[in-house]
Amino acid sequence: MLMSAHQKKMSSLSKDDHKMAVDAAAWLFNVVTSVGIIIVNKALMATYGFTFATTLTGLHFSVTTLMTLVLKSLGYVQSSHLPVADILKFVFFANLSVVGMNVSLMWNSVGFYQIAKLSMIPVACLLEVVFDQIKYSRDTKLSILVVLLGVAICTVTDVSVSAKGFIAALVAVWSTTLQQYYVHSLQRKHSIGSFNLLAHTAPPQAASLLILGPLMDYWLTDKRVDSYGYTFTSTMFIILSCAIAVGTNLSQFICIGRFTAVSFLVLGHMKTILVLILGFVFFGKDVLNPHVVVGMFVAVMGMIWYGHASSQPGGKERSQPLFNNKPEIEKSDELNEKV
Repeated sequence: MLMSAHQKKMSSLSKDDHKMAVDAAAWLFNVVTSVGIIIVNKALMATYGFTFATTLTGLHFSVTTLMTLVLKSLGYVQSSHLPVADILKFVFFANLSVVGMNVSLMWNSVGFYQIAKLSMIPVACLLEVVFDQIKYSRDTKLSILVVLLGVAICTVTDVSVSAKGFIAALVAVWSTTLQQYYVHSLQRKHSIGSFNLLAHTAPPQAASLLILGPLMDYWLTDKRVDSYGYTFTSTMFIILSCAIAVGTNLSQFICIGRFTAVSFLVLGHMKTILVLILGFVFFGKDVLNPHVVVGMFVAVMGMIWYGHASSQPGGKERSQPLFNNKPEIEKSDELNEKV
């Protein structure tokens, strides 16, 4: 009997260790691909003048669709069902997010754009409280505030906004947060893994963005994507951007599926810190002035505190089960672990 209890304890510890290792790998995958695509896209747009951001996102999802088809043919993506209404709802918010973020960046100062991005965390918290009956402990709430403060110190400089810029930012914040919320919600609700959800949503998102993208980019830049002077180097950068985007899209679905939209946003600001550090490495010491360093330190301390506080009993918990099909929820977790 004692041996049996000991074995159960060891089995539980082994399972926890495995989950932590997979969580860490998924998060590292997301950080590397996200930072990589930011660097490549900055070079593509700033150096080679390819400013067609919405069309580029459509190309990203086209390549992602091809990836899901290949994985399905190899047996890594199993047949699953996702209601058309849920697919359309997700694609609507996802596309609105792409357009909203591009327009917000175009119409607002960098400072206000960063403030808008920071506001996604409290909006995501609100969605979880309202729809999922999530309760946060005092320490968890305070840790989120510390992260917001640190990132604000790092990134918020000039803050100016117009009426149309404010509306664009409002649309961007809510659509992006809802899109990320649905990534987690749909996986849990329909007991499907990250690959499966991406296989359902990538094709319609790619098709709609390839139609909408050129029109939106022409409206924003007054330039046509078909008249861009493509060179061998710029084409290689576009291909590289699409290749990295496959990993970015997949890792986002994996991470939000395994964690939540709030955790993804809070810990996601680590990518902001890394981008600033890489900017210092590549562009010189002026990028890292004292207040940026202080902001980085505060943000990282807040992230560490959030990770500890949210993992404690009562740190972040659901007051009642979100769905009644507990076995299916557990099955969804297993699917995400296999990914």
